[in-house]
Amino acid sequence: MEVFGLIALLQRVSSAHVRVGETLISSIGSGVLLFVAVTRGDQEEHASWLAKKIVNHRIFPSNGRPMDLSIADISGEILIVSQFTLAAVTSRGNRPDFSDAELPDRAMQLYEFFVEQIRDFHDPDKVSVGEFGADMQVSLINDGPVTILLSRGGSS
Repeated sequence: MEVFGLIALLQRVSSAHVRVGETLISSIGSGVLLFVAVTRGDQEEHASWLAKKIVNHRIFPSNGRPMDLSIADISGEILIVSQFTLAAVTSRGNRPDFSDAELPDRAMQLYEFFVEQIRDFHDPDKVSVGEFGADMQVSLINDGPVTILLSRGGSS
């Protein structure tokens, strides 16, 4: 499968938090937890498209409709965690191949641009992040459960 454009695994959560070692890095209440991978060849236009799609994606309930409101509509929180393993190619063998993942320096630049785009499209005070490249422990309470894979080149 050829993938282009950032990949995001979006989860509707009641709460989520990220730790690095014993240190709490970020935590949110009701909203969205995003795991984000940057793939080789990604551009700022992919990041901007995905950020806008996420902020406007209607995955929250309204009266009588289970998926009617966006994170912007409910003024919910967003926690963004970098996760290059989403770019794994698993079609051959039993060991994931990460050759589609962008090199770390470029990945960090585009990830940070993506975070800024999310903050541009949503209340910046409601956007939190993990620590890029760190060994993080992520805890969450998935609400629904609702988990959606989004990418410019795949599910959109």
